[in-house]
Amino acid sequence: MKDFNVMALLLNPEFSSMLLSGLKVTLFVALGSWLLAMSLAIVLLAVRLSPSRMAQRIVEAYISYHRNIPTLVQMMLWYFGIANFLPDAVQAWLAENQAEAVFAVIALGLCQAAYFCEDLRSGFRAIPMGQTEAARALGHSYTGAMRHVLMPQAVRNAVPALVNHSVSLFKNSSLAMAIGAAELTHAVKEMESRTFRAFEAYLIATVIFLIISLLIMAVGSWIERRTALTTAR
Repeated sequence: MKDFNVMALLLNPEFSSMLLSGLKVTLFVALGSWLLAMSLAIVLLAVRLSPSRMAQRIVEAYISYHRNIPTLVQMMLWYFGIANFLPDAVQAWLAENQAEAVFAVIALGLCQAAYFCEDLRSGFRAIPMGQTEAARALGHSYTGAMRHVLMPQAVRNAVPALVNHSVSLFKNSSLAMAIGAAELTHAVKEMESRTFRAFEAYLIATVIFLIISLLIMAVGSWIERRTALTTAR
């Protein structure tokens, strides 16, 4: 049994470079999928709140699908299935530009959009009905009322739930390893296979994931306090 020695990994130039590279991919996947998820969630919410029954049913079906199929299955479907239907030129470009990370962003973003949409809808329900009537009285169209009056309040109300799901999204970025993305977990697994220091390698990954998750929660708490102060004024 090897002696416990985390520094043997951290001070090794090759392994520290692997960790840094893996962390960059993890942050790329997490941030890219978060931006996609939030943008799409806002669109989905606006459509779901529209008068069109057909549009509402389509959004409901989208949310039901992504909330009931495991994220890992969705990721594999995109990488091993849908990717094969893309034009050859697109597949060639993806192969040269970290296709695994790109499809991880798409799969995570589309999946998480369903959860963000539900968070925003809960925040929207907390808005007093008078706000909608006031926006219409001021001459706002449906789109204008959503953009300038209702959506900002919905986002503010949904901050705690959005932060929790943002942390979940960041942790789920490790699933990208299953399709070959060279993210942090993949780098740690490679370190472990070369050194047989499993405990030290996965301890490093644990600490990094913990620190970043706590930072996300801290930023969320700060935003929540700021929005509470704004509302109080």
